[in-house]
Amino acid sequence: MLINCVAYQDGKRLADITIEAISDYVCRPDCFVWVALKDPQPEELSKMQEEFNLHELAVEDARHGHQRPKIEEYGDSLFAVLHMVEKSGDELSIGEMDIFIGPNYVLSVRNGVQTDFRDVRARCEREPHQLQNGSSFVFYALMDAVVDRYFPVLDLLGSELDQIEDQIFGKALLHTDNIQRLYQLKQKVTVLKHAVTPLMDAIGKLYGGRVPMLCASTQDYFRDIYDHLYRINIGIDGIRDNISTAIHANLSLIATEQSEVTKRLAGWAAIFAVATAFVGVWGMNFDFMPELKWRFGYPVALGLVAGVCGYLYYRFRKADWL
Repeated sequence: MLINCVAYQDGKRLADITIEAISDYVCRPDCFVWVALKDPQPEELSKMQEEFNLHELAVEDARHGHQRPKIEEYGDSLFAVLHMVEKSGDELSIGEMDIFIGPNYVLSVRNGVQTDFRDVRARCEREPHQLQNGSSFVFYALMDAVVDRYFPVLDLLGSELDQIEDQIFGKALLHTDNIQRLYQLKQKVTVLKHAVTPLMDAIGKLYGGRVPMLCASTQDYFRDIYDHLYRINIGIDGIRDNISTAIHANLSLIATEQSEVTKRLAGWAAIFAVATAFVGVWGMNFDFMPELKWRFGYPVALGLVAGVCGYLYYRFRKADWL
């Protein structure tokens, strides 16, 4: 579906144009066309390939989707794949943005992405002095918007970890439930990690060293994006380390609880073993046994059993076994 198709010249918006008119504008000096598509049909991508002369391998990647984050160079054009990580209920949804950049065009293709990028277009149009850099600044603005949307996701994951840690030591849930939640959180963190780490490696091509001509005038901006990705990556690693620590702490608490249960069972078993021993002795069927004909034998026997069991109960309680 076509979202926008706009022509710009000298940093200013010229007009909304039709797809058929794209070729009339891309040939003008100091002019470029910015097209945005959402969940496009194959024929729409084929039309874009024809209008912008896109590389067939890049178009094939965009058509099939499910690509790893990357930035590839095809002659004087670039093709970038970015992952959009969005909160969807208690889970994370993964969308994909494919960006085609040439000297006189920008084509952004969103697949499975719920949020829009109207604010990015508005930002670029508010800064005509930056928009004079052409398609490279739009490329930066789109990447910057995607990366900035990782920060709220990282904060949500950190908050979820804090809640689980409070429950681990507050005993609000069973420790086995906490283990399950920790592993689910670890999977979410891994999703964000897979979106950030490959992009860090890819964006290194856009500043310092051999930089594509398209990005020569904006490489400082791409270095700023790398700094953001570096901060996010450090935060992800910190959360992963804390999750591992929380899992070990939770397992230790489970082992401690099991040890407490074992001690309680052993204490009660010792008490009943003593009572069983006494009763077993007096329950033997011999004619000649002490106290068999004594009137107070039965209550004394019960009292002795109760006294010994009570003393054992006191000692186990004092030793914190019961």
